[in-house]
Amino acid sequence: MDRALKWLVWAMGIACVAIGAFHLVLGIASVPGEGSAGATVDSRERFYNAIFLGYGLAWIWTARQAPIPAKAVRALAGIFLLGGIGRLLSLAVHGPPQWFQVPLTVLELVLPPVYFWLADADERTRAATAEP
Repeated sequence: MDRALKWLVWAMGIACVAIGAFHLVLGIASVPGEGSAGATVDSRERFYNAIFLGYGLAWIWTARQAPIPAKAVRALAGIFLLGGIGRLLSLAVHGPPQWFQVPLTVLELVLPPVYFWLADADERTRAATAEP
């Protein structure tokens, strides 16, 4: 379980950094259907994705700790879950988004419970091997 946690935390960090950097550099050109949204939406897209890049760096920092801190995993997974809830709110208020947003919403709702479940796996493994 601790290896699965380590792999998932690293994967999340790398994915978030890559996605954040992609959107930061390309702005609204990186979002299907947003090409004509204008300077305000482009500015917001780049700003939020700088933060998303930093969020990915927080996952990477967490992956580099020994043991991987369960509190950090749960906090970061909770933020990710909140993003999925935000997408559900948008769906309720504005209707279905562009098709690619639907699988992203599913990931944002399904992955956090996995992280919550695995969060203390590394701490438990290290505690078990430290006992005489």
